[in-house]
Amino acid sequence: MKIIEPRVFEDKRGFFLETYNEARYHEAGIDIRWIQDNHSQSRKGTLRGLHYQVENAQDKLVWAVRGEAFDVAVDIRPGSETFGKWVGVVLSAAKKNQILVPKGFAHGFCVLSDECEIMYKCSDVYNREGEGGIIWNDPTIAIDWPITDPILSDKDAALPTIDKARMYP
Repeated sequence: MKIIEPRVFEDKRGFFLETYNEARYHEAGIDIRWIQDNHSQSRKGTLRGLHYQVENAQDKLVWAVRGEAFDVAVDIRPGSETFGKWVGVVLSAAKKNQILVPKGFAHGFCVLSDECEIMYKCSDVYNREGEGGIIWNDPTIAIDWPITDPILSDKDAALPTIDKARMYP
């Protein structure tokens, strides 16, 4: 997992940045072929996740293009010494920072601003039959979310705990 702070060029007109540059990211050790881009919009208090792909596993490069979100990655690689551990970072359109969520990690975020738009690149296509998920408030993982009563989809509200979840190989 990596947190990325892109170079941002700002002046009186606004700003410019490269959200991805293959050569520069390869130099930083990110050698991934991106297949799909996703864009979501959510209102304050929304929590999406924790999601992952068991089949068609995906690396994800994630950033906020509007607003702010607390973004989380959880290690779900069986046998990993950090299995069940999480890392969180505030992604914001103002900071323009990114997080690389590798294959074998569950991903989720909650919206801190009135609205937030998240974009992310994926290294494989979405496969509904191959998806997995873990409930956001799993006590074993114990993520320190900055919200206590999130807005959830019915699907996310019904996700299992990590010990009952369909596991990444």
